[in-house]
Amino acid sequence: AYKLVAPILTKIAAVAEDGEPCVTYIGADGAGHYVKMVHNGIEYGDMQLIAEAYSLLKGGLNLSNEELAQTFTEWNNGELSSYLIDITKDIFTKKDEDGNYLVDVILDEAANKGTGKWTSQSALDLGEPLSLITESVFARYISSLKDQRVAASKVLSGPQAQPAGDKAEFIEKVRRALYLGK
Repeated sequence: AYKLVAPILTKIAAVAEDGEPCVTYIGADGAGHYVKMVHNGIEYGDMQLIAEAYSLLKGGLNLSNEELAQTFTEWNNGELSSYLIDITKDIFTKKDEDGNYLVDVILDEAANKGTGKWTSQSALDLGEPLSLITESVFARYISSLKDQRVAASKVLSGPQAQPAGDKAEFIEKVRRALYLGK
């Protein structure tokens, strides 16, 4: 069946930097689904790393949304260049109809379709460590417990933000940590 639809898929597929279309036959019996599942799991991990970098820069340095957009723009022009970094830099400057930054009014609850969990379950079944993706699934689960998190925040104040020292140096450390995590 793939041979029949390959010409159509090739025409509509994304194109890699080398000019090749991003389409191929993976294998029989759900192999393509498995690859997509793993891809989504990797994306969960990448999004979690980006969210943690954002949290450090916003909470640790108190960067403005404009400064965050500039920082992520610079990162996207280097070794961190990716679709997710690209769209993240744009998110920081988007405003709602009242002029409020969307990133500041988004409900902090992540949805979960199950592909990250399935990727982690597959790794466990195979006896393979997959801590980043598994922890990113747990972070999504925790984020969905909004009422419990709000109640806990009233009892447990958590650590106080400490001055980060040199701003540029801290941003560079976060950038390097994000790159290492990927």
